[in-house]
Amino acid sequence: MKAVVVREFAPFDRIDIGELPDPKPGPGQVLIDVKAAEVNYPDLLVISGQYQIKPPLPFAPGKAAAGVVSGVGKGVEDFAVGDRVAVQVEYGAYAEKLVAPAMNVFEMPSEIDFATGAALSLTYQTAHFALVERARMQPGETVLVLGASGGIGTASIQLAKALGAGTVIAGMRGLANAKLARQSGADAVIDLSGEGLRDRVRDAVRAATANHGADIVIDPVGGEVHTAALRAMAWRGRMVIVGFASGDIPAIKANYLLVKNIEVLGLQWSDYRERTPADVACVQDEIFDLYVDGAINPHISRKFPLANFKQALALIRDGKVQGKIVLEVG
Repeated sequence: MKAVVVREFAPFDRIDIGELPDPKPGPGQVLIDVKAAEVNYPDLLVISGQYQIKPPLPFAPGKAAAGVVSGVGKGVEDFAVGDRVAVQVEYGAYAEKLVAPAMNVFEMPSEIDFATGAALSLTYQTAHFALVERARMQPGETVLVLGASGGIGTASIQLAKALGAGTVIAGMRGLANAKLARQSGADAVIDLSGEGLRDRVRDAVRAATANHGADIVIDPVGGEVHTAALRAMAWRGRMVIVGFASGDIPAIKANYLLVKNIEVLGLQWSDYRERTPADVACVQDEIFDLYVDGAINPHISRKFPLANFKQALALIRDGKVQGKIVLEVG
């Protein structure tokens, strides 16, 4: 089969399209003809060998896809050839075919096309678990989303509003993507670029919340923005760290946690996929339902054929993505 093939860990511009053996489903597994694959920031880390899990070489990267079931292994009863599904894996989505455990495969409603199904996977799952399971969001609370123009950012804004948040604040570097943030449901937009972030972020959040502060912060960015956001949190606020897109892993100032009774939590979503797959399946069903009901809608800014994966990953690397990028396969 045709695939993006990583034969040695290296920057993405040093790998190419190649051939990998056609996979075959084993017991409890589903074989999928991939139609679309979601492009995400962690793919850069997996390809270069900087991710916490290193796949065995050679492999195809990619953590989420949508396609059609073309085979099932022994013991699989919930899927049949021809089913339209979304799938979430540790790697392997940048390929024409993909094998996955049946517990990580989700039947898609007929209203959802393949590109949308792929885009409703990893980032929306991450945002949902961050808001609901880790941050314990309550109706009416204020949510500050950092990196708000990216995939996790737009998903967090949409889900926060759909699940009953009061004020949602979108934080981004520059305001070129402010329109997208407001279309996603943000009530206010703040600029995270320039000097003086330490005070500017706190003042902007207080101004948007009648001096209350942010009950929840979703942080996929890290760096100096992380520290500034800590100072903008309300009493008993919760910050959920989901990544370090800035490349800078911050040191947490414990005195902030003590003085304001705030929490800083981490989210490694793939652990939920492996440890509590039934919970992930329930969340994915809810995400699909919210889309069908019109409450959320992934903004797919670009689609590329699989052969042009380097262009897609370059946009991710350079922070030039509005919402989601999808690779069209097959």
